[in-house]
Amino acid sequence: MAGYTAPFWLVQRARIVLLAADGVMNVDIAQRLGVDVDTVCKWRKRFVAEGLAGLKDRPRSGRPRRFPAEVVAGVKAMACQPPAARQVADPLPWSRWSSAELAAQAVAEGLAVSVSASTVRRWLAEDAIRPWRHRSWIFPRDPDFAAKAARVLDLYERIWDDSPLGADEFVISADEKSQLQALSRCHPELAAGPGRVRRVEFEYERHGTLAYFGAYDVHRAQLIGRVAPKTGIVPFAELAEQVMTTEPYASAKRVFWIVDNGSSHNGQASVDRMRTAWPTATLVHLPVHASWLNQIEIVFSVLQRKVIKPVDFADLDALAARLTAFEPRYNAAARPFNWRFTRADLDDLIQRIDAHRAAPLLIPSSAVAA
Repeated sequence: MAGYTAPFWLVQRARIVLLAADGVMNVDIAQRLGVDVDTVCKWRKRFVAEGLAGLKDRPRSGRPRRFPAEVVAGVKAMACQPPAARQVADPLPWSRWSSAELAAQAVAEGLAVSVSASTVRRWLAEDAIRPWRHRSWIFPRDPDFAAKAARVLDLYERIWDDSPLGADEFVISADEKSQLQALSRCHPELAAGPGRVRRVEFEYERHGTLAYFGAYDVHRAQLIGRVAPKTGIVPFAELAEQVMTTEPYASAKRVFWIVDNGSSHNGQASVDRMRTAWPTATLVHLPVHASWLNQIEIVFSVLQRKVIKPVDFADLDALAARLTAFEPRYNAAARPFNWRFTRADLDDLIQRIDAHRAAPLLIPSSAVAA
């Protein structure tokens, strides 16, 4: 037994067992250690029956409940309501509860004579409902949501109009990332050290914004990008030209471009422009508010985390150089995403939408595992 680190009660019980092993009588053990003879007998019997585990305390039921179940339920119910919903004389001015505010309100409304914030916090932590947490959702409003989403998912499976794509047909996921700021910090960042996280200066100087256009081949895991002063039809057309004049797309039978409904490539007019400029290119629009189906958004997420943050660029040229250097590095190591949201998942989603048309529906923010 580690007598210098173990609790005194455990050391005392171990001493009883060790003295007994040396042949010392119970009366003498009790006298040496200053305990009752019955105590010596108890721990000797426990050790014989259970070994070292027998020297530990038995599980206990704990302190009796101080609060009736209806009080606990009342506080939890209160936590599930916005403060403004409480029918009180003086309307509560905040939008969400803290544990201290719940405790004070429970006392003010007579649910309990007194209750601490830590007790309320423990009640909520033990419950299945977490009212302080939330996830955003948006209800599909595109009347052709199912059809548009299905054809994009088919393209990810290399299928178009129920026919498999050939080796000379490609699928591009494209979009633009706008309003990328070139901010320079007023002081150099402080590197991480023992017991200290990396520190980035809060104050900064603005040096303007630019946009990044990206076209991602979902099956070859290759990114083609370009930097532009701002978004728009013209810079998107320049991205299309950059891709469609590069092999293997220049000699491809068909190249499908999956895009959202942003102003740079929105509506039938954008489809006509693409077809006129590049007869082998087909623009495929996602449903409205369905950018989560666009794989380029995953690439942009990587770019945001690994290239842009924390934002600290001397000028726009430095930001543009970093964005441009990202592409070859990414392409050298990239692998196609393990896309898991399939037509079967879409059918299940549509069924749930139809079954709960009047209720909020949480749409997944991501459907992949990289």
